[in-house]
Amino acid sequence: MEEARGTRDAADAAARFDPLRPLLVRVAYRMLGSVADAEDVVQDAFIRWLGADRDAIAVPEAWLRRTVTRLCLDQLKSARARRETYVGPWLPEPLVEDEPADDVTLPLMLALERLSPLERAAFLLHDVFGVGFDEVAATIGRDAAAARQLAARARTHVREARPRYKLEKARGLEIAEAFFAASRSGDMAALGALLAADVGMWSDGGGKRPAAVVPVLGFDTVMKVHRSLAVLFGKYGSTLLHTGMINGLPGFVTRESDGEVQTTALEIEDGRIVGIYVVRNPDKLVHLH
Repeated sequence: MEEARGTRDAADAAARFDPLRPLLVRVAYRMLGSVADAEDVVQDAFIRWLGADRDAIAVPEAWLRRTVTRLCLDQLKSARARRETYVGPWLPEPLVEDEPADDVTLPLMLALERLSPLERAAFLLHDVFGVGFDEVAATIGRDAAAARQLAARARTHVREARPRYKLEKARGLEIAEAFFAASRSGDMAALGALLAADVGMWSDGGGKRPAAVVPVLGFDTVMKVHRSLAVLFGKYGSTLLHTGMINGLPGFVTRESDGEVQTTALEIEDGRIVGIYVVRNPDKLVHLH
């Protein structure tokens, strides 16, 4: 009898939790930049939900969002220490979505990395997920005025990372396909026509696969790198697996000659590519296999 009651209780908890899981994963991922860590945090929140007096929780979504955010704040302390010793540029794990759920693009996530954990939480909860400042304050353990100040400070820091205008998805994917074709075929004229003068390239190999350990900045330098890469692509091949939105940017997933996948996301302004973000670290690509 007791066991049956416990099974029913767990099933009821899961039934109320599961519809909120996608939102909670989005919150955790935007906070942490890691799919695996986000899923672990949400699972931890579910365990806490199981043990809570759920009948006393008036708004489950708010309670769970608060729990997830607090768990993320704890995680960020150790994550920041790990990133100080990271080999080469650090990029968030690539999230491949047909239709991104919000406007947190990869450049914005990189800008969020420069914020304090509390600034990051206040900005994401209020500006991205539409949470009121009273709830933000309760979540981060500050009063509403302090929460407003944290979000305002964060907004100032990340303003430049916001897209200046909305790029049509179809046009973005068209440019991504053209970039793949030109870069893999060695058509440098076609490639150069796609790039802005101030284009930059960031490659995240995490010390586990070959990648530039510093950003590659400027048209001439990016073109030089791609001339060298085109020789390798021509000799060993590169297979296109998927074209779509990656962390809110148009891009593609490929399988390279070493058998590993990688993602390429493209930041585009005024029809030209200004940012190329390549994730090669196999630890960050497990969820794509």
